[in-house]
Amino acid sequence: MDANWTAMSLAIVYILAMGVISYAAKRFANTAHNFTSGGTTYPALLVGFLLMSEFIGTTASVGTAQAAYKWGISAAWNLAALGIGFVLYAFLFARKFKDLGENTISGVMAKTYGKGTKLATSIIMIAALQIVAISVYASGGAVLAGLLKIDRATAIVITGVVAALYVSMGGMRSVIYTNVMHAIVKYIGILVATAFALSQVGGMGELRARLPAEMFAIDTAGWPQIFAWILAGTGAVFSTQYVLQAISTVDNAAKAQRASLYTALLLVPFGLAAALCGMCASLMFPKINALQAFPMVVSQMDSLMAAVVVAGLAGSLFGTISAISIGTATLLYKDFYLPAVHKTDAVTAADSRALMFVRIASTVVCLLPIPLAIFAPDVLKVTFLAKSLRLTLAVLVLFIFYAPQFGTPKGALTSILLSLVLTIGWYLAGDPYGIDNAYVALVIPLIVMSVSHLPRLMSASRTMRDTA
Repeated sequence: MDANWTAMSLAIVYILAMGVISYAAKRFANTAHNFTSGGTTYPALLVGFLLMSEFIGTTASVGTAQAAYKWGISAAWNLAALGIGFVLYAFLFARKFKDLGENTISGVMAKTYGKGTKLATSIIMIAALQIVAISVYASGGAVLAGLLKIDRATAIVITGVVAALYVSMGGMRSVIYTNVMHAIVKYIGILVATAFALSQVGGMGELRARLPAEMFAIDTAGWPQIFAWILAGTGAVFSTQYVLQAISTVDNAAKAQRASLYTALLLVPFGLAAALCGMCASLMFPKINALQAFPMVVSQMDSLMAAVVVAGLAGSLFGTISAISIGTATLLYKDFYLPAVHKTDAVTAADSRALMFVRIASTVVCLLPIPLAIFAPDVLKVTFLAKSLRLTLAVLVLFIFYAPQFGTPKGALTSILLSLVLTIGWYLAGDPYGIDNAYVALVIPLIVMSVSHLPRLMSASRTMRDTA
């Protein structure tokens, strides 16, 4: 039997084991509320692993190795940026979100800016999550294509169909349990792949001797790009639906803060290992497409080592897709289904139609990104477009908690709609003038909210003048 098929066989056994866990969790997902919330509370460390797992999908390993193939160790910034984001989240938002008692970003927005902004937030969040799914499928398909010797489009369709079957079973509870397992296997997988790649090039000393010095500089990717990663990554952490949904599963604000800090500590070493793997690939395979850097390293490993790495990558793929699907299905359920049937979450607790809706929704949103994933050329850029879109929401969340009187509900709604159009337009235009789309997403809410605040500022100024 071909060594790659051996690896895939063992990976399939791993996925089946995760399927058993999901099936076991299915009995707890007996209402729409339990399906989307997990139905109980969880320890901070468990949630820290869950959050880390959701941010180290196949894009984190394949995409970081892809960037490191060109830019060296500085590519690790794309995960370090997320670590910075989670440290800030721990001190700025974790306690506030937990105290608020909401498990959707759109619900948080609605409390300050009203129903219109809530729906716009839901739409932009769903769009962002679907873009993340595109990049996850694209990178996962690249790995499978290399291992199974099939074309990339076929590999993406296979991963999508399997993921759709996998994610619709156990709801949030299965996502938590399986993603913690995924996180452990992913960590082992990336460390095994990096150790193997280093051994192939003669070790760290040889890698340093054979690669140009700039491949080891922390800024080869360029500070504008690095700051864009930090902005987009921080924005993604601040305002991502499944981060808030995971944080809501701990039972108090202190645990929410600890869970965020655990996540930050776990992310940085993963990014460094993935970048080293990409740098080794640049020596081992100097003329390949950079997207193939990580898959080519895995393809050279023996059966057992490759099985560990492939299981980790499969876990990455299904873990991230399941989190995206649950997050998106929750938004569709709370922001569109419940208003359409004129009911609340509590009223639909025993409604089998509501449960059926979230199950179907999680399956459909799992399948929708497949056609676009086939045409996604740059995994990391597509991922950061999604993070950029959430950056606008992050700015508004900052205003909600730290300057609730600044701007207006109309300004918040306009910010979201403009960001959705202009940020995607800027990305499709190739980030003109070398300005990353993350900066566009950051500036739009700052300008629009400032303009919307002007009448209130002028009115206050007139009042002060009249009083004087």
